[in-house]
Amino acid sequence: MCNHNKDKTKILGDQNVDPTCEDSDNKFDFSVMSYNILSQDLLEDNSHLYRHCRRPVLHWSFRFPNILKEIKHFDADVLCLQEVQEDHYGAEIRPSLESLGYHCEYKMRTGRKPDGCAICFKHSKFALLSVNPVEFYRRDVPLLDRDNVGLVLLLQPKIPSAASPVICVANTHLLYNPRRGDIKLTQLAMLLAEISSVAHQKDGSFCPIVMCGDFNSVPGSPLYSFIKEGKLNYEGLAIGKVSGQEQSSRGQRILSIPIWPPNLGISQNCVYEVQQLPKVEKTDSDLTQTELDKTEVLVTTEKLSSNLQHHFSLSSVYSHYFPDTGIPEVTTCHSRSAITVDYIFYSAEKEDVAEQPGSEVALVGGLKLLARLSLLTEQDLWTVNGLPNENNSSDHLPLLAKFRLEL
Repeated sequence: MCNHNKDKTKILGDQNVDPTCEDSDNKFDFSVMSYNILSQDLLEDNSHLYRHCRRPVLHWSFRFPNILKEIKHFDADVLCLQEVQEDHYGAEIRPSLESLGYHCEYKMRTGRKPDGCAICFKHSKFALLSVNPVEFYRRDVPLLDRDNVGLVLLLQPKIPSAASPVICVANTHLLYNPRRGDIKLTQLAMLLAEISSVAHQKDGSFCPIVMCGDFNSVPGSPLYSFIKEGKLNYEGLAIGKVSGQEQSSRGQRILSIPIWPPNLGISQNCVYEVQQLPKVEKTDSDLTQTELDKTEVLVTTEKLSSNLQHHFSLSSVYSHYFPDTGIPEVTTCHSRSAITVDYIFYSAEKEDVAEQPGSEVALVGGLKLLARLSLLTEQDLWTVNGLPNENNSSDHLPLLAKFRLEL
């Protein structure tokens, strides 16, 4: 248990988990780990969250070798790390991972925040096609005054195959503040717009996507449901209810419609808007007053839609509850809470689902989930004094999944 079920990467009998793992020429198997490693600066700034811990286990000199040992043990082909502190990244994290055969890309948070997100992948498995950092801070949009970031890579599997597929891997750490669901949803929309741009293929479909990170939202919350279902009607939704981190919504504002202003350049479908000049077939003087009224009404209705959408078909690697007991899995645990906020989402294969004509979801060939590392319950974690502890050196657990791409 202290070792987080290290030797129990469960091959589960879920409908979307395939236990067969044979390698062959027409399959590419790869593993992905998502891990919030807890920046030392943030640990020290929030020391009240770690009063349950023995002091020595909180020092970076103790924590980093432990974190590296975990990474080595799980040996994932792709690492998505959050809360990667810049000075530690340059001096220790990157050199250590490079010595293990990883290529590392990093995006630090904007402003004066000293940590960020990293995506590292094995040279032996992938070639890097593009690196696309996303900054959620926007000086021209007052709503977006927080320093969170995302990172999106396009990777090409190294396989001796004529048809060379690509995979889009995204990593982010959304805003924590439970009362600012408006910012969280906008940050998510910005990440999805970048993924859409990077993953879009010439034939109009999207390549398979793996989206990892600390989304600071719980399973079943509106933000989580939006990721999985591809749509969200947020009319009348309190901004503090978006992430589901706290139950009370007293005195909370309702989300405005639209949530973000048009100058962000992202549509309600979470794609970058192409600035198009309006097609004018008549001059204004040719329009009757009735036609002008109609035009105005149409524009207003369109602008005020409270429906968000995205065009990916995403599943969660984890089911968030233990099937036998219904007890919640947790991904983070400290003295204030033990909940799930970390996820690996992926483009699931859509077998036996005939796409409807005119369907918005354009996906050819998804990923098959082969296995995942078991998570733990809150009770399990408190038997080893919560997190961090002697063996697990972050206040989050690593998530790990093995996928198959059919070629």
